[in-house]
Amino acid sequence: MRRGLAAGPLVLLALAFGATQAQAAGLPQGSEPVKLDPAGFTTDIDNPFMPLRPGSRWVYRERSGSGPALRVEVTVTSRVRTVAGIRARVVHDVVTRNGALVEDTFDWYAQDTAGNVWYLGEDTKEYRRGRVASTAGSWETGVRGAQAGVAMPAAARSGLAYRQEYLRGEAEDAARVLSTDEQVQVPRGHFVGALLTRDVTPLEPRLAEYKFYARGVGLVLALGVSGGAAREELVSFRAGRG
Repeated sequence: MRRGLAAGPLVLLALAFGATQAQAAGLPQGSEPVKLDPAGFTTDIDNPFMPLRPGSRWVYRERSGSGPALRVEVTVTSRVRTVAGIRARVVHDVVTRNGALVEDTFDWYAQDTAGNVWYLGEDTKEYRRGRVASTAGSWETGVRGAQAGVAMPAAARSGLAYRQEYLRGEAEDAARVLSTDEQVQVPRGHFVGALLTRDVTPLEPRLAEYKFYARGVGLVLALGVSGGAAREELVSFRAGRG
């Protein structure tokens, strides 16, 4: 996501409180190193707010301004990739505009014994006129100082803050839970008891994004709330059987 928001004193206080909670929960902050035991992870990811069962498929529509909408298709594959000794589930993310490929990404996730979903890296390619134009944002845990982060905590609660990824100057996303009892309407339907996070990054301090996650489904809505007005909403969802 690589977005953020300049923090005033009250926000910094809230983030400090969230950091204390996260440290108590064993969740990483900023650039701090983490030592992960491969034996403590599984590719069977059943976190209720980020279930990644093989075969699951999400289709989103993303709009920003008056231009053509982007189509974002996310599929949990049956593939497993070993990252820093950890067996990780491979998730494929394809972005198109009017049928033309814009971005093609493979993300790697694994779940620990507590139920936290860890983000172990991504291989991403941006396309222009059918050719790879950039691989910026790609990173892998343990390579060039990159550190794993948490994509979804096991016990989310208001104020909980955590790092999602870390590669200095390239991938420094972080999130803070704002609420665990929201309701949200998207083309796919109406959801209650949704989890709401605020996603930021120091790499782009004027930008911020709110994300809503529905139990048993995952991400259903992402809203640019500062520095941009992008809206990414869930159009269809199919749960996998793997």
